[in-house]
Amino acid sequence: MSLETASARPAAATLKPPRRVKLAYSLGGAADAVFTTATGFIFFYYTAVLGLSGSLVGAALFVGLCADAAVDPFIGSWSDNLQSRFGRRAPLMFAGAPLTALGLGLLFSPPEGLPEILLFAWLTVASVAVRAFISVFWVPFLALGAEMADGYVERSSIVAWRVVVGIITSILITALAYSVFFAGEGGLQSPDRYPGFGWSVAALLLVAMTLCCLGVYRFAAGLPRVKSVDVSMARRLPGEVAEIMRNRSFRILFFSAVIFYAAVGANGTLNTHSQIFVWKLRPEMMQFVGYAYLAGILAGIPVTPQLTRRLEKRTVVLAGLGLVLASWIVLPLIWVSGLYRPEGAEATIALAINSAMAGVGVGFAMIAYPSMMADAADEHEFLFHRRREGLYFAGLGFAAKAASGVGVLAAGLALDALRFPRDAGRAVGIELPADVLTRLLLAWGPGSALVALVAMALFAPYAVGRLRHEAITAEIRERRQAEGGIADT
Repeated sequence: MSLETASARPAAATLKPPRRVKLAYSLGGAADAVFTTATGFIFFYYTAVLGLSGSLVGAALFVGLCADAAVDPFIGSWSDNLQSRFGRRAPLMFAGAPLTALGLGLLFSPPEGLPEILLFAWLTVASVAVRAFISVFWVPFLALGAEMADGYVERSSIVAWRVVVGIITSILITALAYSVFFAGEGGLQSPDRYPGFGWSVAALLLVAMTLCCLGVYRFAAGLPRVKSVDVSMARRLPGEVAEIMRNRSFRILFFSAVIFYAAVGANGTLNTHSQIFVWKLRPEMMQFVGYAYLAGILAGIPVTPQLTRRLEKRTVVLAGLGLVLASWIVLPLIWVSGLYRPEGAEATIALAINSAMAGVGVGFAMIAYPSMMADAADEHEFLFHRRREGLYFAGLGFAAKAASGVGVLAAGLALDALRFPRDAGRAVGIELPADVLTRLLLAWGPGSALVALVAMALFAPYAVGRLRHEAITAEIRERRQAEGGIADT
């Protein structure tokens, strides 16, 4: 049956979770915010505070992210085909919660006095472990979000709930870090403050993940069933991966995400270095830059569903990425040109405005992009008569993690290449040479932006718009009704 014929027929009732389930689901976004905000301190901790070379830290984190990315397809396929009375996703989410908390605490707690090679080994093993553990929770969590609703706009609403709760959590963790654990001049450069911070956020993460699982597992158990698969994962996974790669929409989303996350990884990794050594911010100032970024995201989130009602999601994402790129280019180039070089409180204001603009753009993309991936998964079912949400979001996770790993590795190599002093973090108030600061800023901003421009070019041809998705959804509903509500997988 053609898409035009399907779209002309009356649509069945759409799948839509109750508000309490949305709220419980959004706590998974809170857990991710705890993890992401906390691990954002790791690169600075191991390089500037513990004195490990940027190349070794970048390599360790790169290995961790790539190992994480490698297991994502297995976890995605596992959750797609899991049979249990709690549904496909919840059992894995329950298992991932305590393991992630344990790994996060250990990441911040290396034994004192380790020689460089053993410190590198600790960081590598801890990074691999915690990244693999969070994938056990995160991949089925994202896939569950995609199958909780089938409406073009309702999916954006589910993502918005998750992102808003995540942003609020990020604000709380940022305040906890800069106002409690690392407060005062040189607070970020004190090694004895990091283990307490790590175990505290690990406990918060465990609570958020557990509450999320308890709140969604009943709803997840009632979602459309899947047919049993008797083929082992080792035999079926290569064919499943090849199958999703046959969908042009998935390829566009996947490869554009790979390139963009590489840029994000490089930019974010050098963020703390630039704020401390170029802009001369103290920890209590740095938190306001973070708040401005999060406020920008919060401002962008409620606008995004309105924009997606009037514009295609692709257009919304491109607009958001454009704002991010502008924030990476304009202020650094002004500093490099010598026209404006603020420090301290003055720099805090300039960076806050810059970060707020980036946040609005990220808010657009954070809502629209995962929703587009869910739409592409529907297109996959239409084309291949199989549900692959787990693998689709595993692919998105693979892109984010592997590419971010490349970005972190590039940032670590860049620190060594620009001869950034290893002991700079332990010398409070140190003044670095102007040429070192210039290269640091160029790598942090414009260099990352050039890579992101390639991602935007790859993303532009995406073509699952509103009309095509509505037609696809109508056809899928008719198929499910004819098959008695059992979906292929």
